[in-house]
Amino acid sequence: MIFFKLFYTFFKIGLFTIGGGYAMLPLIQEEVINNGWLPKEEIVNFIAVSESTPGPFAVNISTYVGSVLGGEFGILGSLLGSFCATLGVVLPSFIIILIVAKFYEKFKTNKIVAGCMTGLKPAVVGLIGGAILSIFLTVFLPDGYTLSEILKTAQTYISLAIFAVCAVLAFKKVHPIIIICLSAVAGIAAGYLL
Repeated sequence: MIFFKLFYTFFKIGLFTIGGGYAMLPLIQEEVINNGWLPKEEIVNFIAVSESTPGPFAVNISTYVGSVLGGEFGILGSLLGSFCATLGVVLPSFIIILIVAKFYEKFKTNKIVAGCMTGLKPAVVGLIGGAILSIFLTVFLPDGYTLSEILKTAQTYISLAIFAVCAVLAFKKVHPIIIICLSAVAGIAAGYLL
């Protein structure tokens, strides 16, 4: 049944991903695409929506996927799908935090735990980098196009300009809400111009 599969899939993603929503992105993409739940382009579009809506990224995207898949069974199915996927993605963290809170003093000074965290930090950066590269390629080099064909469109230059400006603003420590709002306005304006 799809509801159990949603719960199980997102539970697995929540359990085996350390580093938060962005580190989960490669697993979410792989699971959703391999199960044929959503096309890659729709995932990329929703990543943009998830970033501009309140709440944790992983919760937003799991709720969305659950809603879409459960939507085949009507509004109640959509709600149940959202609930199952969201519960699945947050439950592992909840359980782990309860365990860590109970044994905090032992974990705090444990050399094995400290060593594990030292090894996991670069892995999380690599996962986030891989997710960024995957999204970048999907946005700027969609399937079936070569770089020379893509560079012929005005949309590519506008997207690259928005990307560059946002990257510079982020580097200059401009508040993320301002960057999101500015990029949304620029995208809307570009949509009307094209």
